Amino acid sequence: MSKLKIIEANPENLKEFGMCGYKNPKIEGFQRKIKWTQERMKEGMRYNVLYSEEKGAVGAIEYIPGDYAWRPVNAKKYMFIHCLFILPKNLKGKGFGQMLLDSCIEDTKNQNMLGVAVVTRKGTWMASRDLFIKNGFVIADSAKPDFELLFKSFNNNAEPPTFNDNCKKRASKYAKGLFLITSDQCPYTTKAISEISETAVKEYKIKPTIIELKNYTDAQNSPSAFGTFCILYNGLLVAENPISNTRFKNIMNKQLSIDKKNN
Repeated sequence: MSKLKIIEANPENLKEFGMCGYKNPKIEGFQRKIKWTQERMKEGMRYNVLYSEEKGAVGAIEYIPGDYAWRPVNAKKYMFIHCLFILPKNLKGKGFGQMLLDSCIEDTKNQNMLGVAVVTRKGTWMASRDLFIKNGFVIADSAKPDFELLFKSFNNNAEPPTFNDNCKKRASKYAKGLFLITSDQCPYTTKAISEISETAVKEYKIKPTIIELKNYTDAQNSPSAFGTFCILYNGLLVAENPISNTRFKNIMNKQLSIDKKNN
């Protein structure tokens, strides 16, 4: 593979690099992610692409000033990383994630911010904590089931970032019915919402309420620490990140079985 370099994408050239692995501009999720990213760039977001002349975009890091973070966090004056990924498995563990993280850290220092923050978890859909811990990040806060808010401060007197108010308390207002909370921060959610909504109606006779997060304030008040996607059923948070249609069926079958026993 040709030598890799980092390119800072802008609103005009975003489509050239694909989005989070999507490279077909005809895919609805791709189109929505492009529009979402262009709007966030007005708020100071950066989308730095790991680029190969041979393969094109093979990874990226997305980060934004913490005031505008699309996670339920209080990270004002920190730079906040939404996601960092390397797609081909054969490129992982070769220091390319480090390159992307370094680009964010350097940018943050140039903007005289307090430091960098990120939410990680043991499961999928979020960056692993290992790279950040290796780079001096420490745990600032945690949230169930396995979310950790990490930060690296450039100011010893700076207050660490925190998760916002209890997510369980916010979930209680979705006490009756099926709720799909989504946003265009992740291009994969468009397909997930479409398939899950259809299955809910056809197989379970349940019409879901779809709630689209329109801005960072909505995301910062999400009932899930993931922030930009979750599924709630009768007040219970049953999925914290985008899931497949098959996974949704497994969840609903289990929940309906529980409901039947309780009744």
